[in-house]
Amino acid sequence: MSDNYNKNLAKNIKSILTEIGEVPEREGLIKTPERVAKSMEFLTNGYKEDPSKILTKAMFAENYNQMVLVKDIELYSLCEHHMIPFFGKAHVAYIPNGQIVGLSKIPRIVDVFARRLQVQERLTDEIKDCLQDTLSPKGVAVVIEAQHLCMQMRGVQKQHSSTTTSAFSGIFLKDNKTRSEFINLIH
Repeated sequence: MSDNYNKNLAKNIKSILTEIGEVPEREGLIKTPERVAKSMEFLTNGYKEDPSKILTKAMFAENYNQMVLVKDIELYSLCEHHMIPFFGKAHVAYIPNGQIVGLSKIPRIVDVFARRLQVQERLTDEIKDCLQDTLSPKGVAVVIEAQHLCMQMRGVQKQHSSTTTSAFSGIFLKDNKTRSEFINLIH
């Protein structure tokens, strides 16, 4: 993002500090607007990346036709409703159809989608759709388990709550045995 973006964001953060009753010129807050601007740039850098391109740069022809599972992928995102973090782990599997992808690319696309303002439901679908559309596998399965600070710090204030979402395509959607194997492997 541009320096102008960071300056405008920092200016707005300074205004927010004033609105909540703080003194932005106070020693501990002098550089806070710039730090928050840099933090927001990092936390939302997923808008600058094309997840399909990440996958296509590491696709390889391979006749492997069993499940490929990357589980316990850490994720951190911002809830689009409150801009408060949610975090957890994603489990992503696919069954190749003549193409495999470098394993590190799966966590990379999780990060790309997570580093946008999100809701967990859409995040789950976006990961599934990207893998399905780019690799054309026999199927994709995604499960995300996350804790939402917007539910824990404010609102209902349920500190021990977590949310699980799932999305399936292809054979994972049609075949209970394949879906059950995936569920058993992630637990």
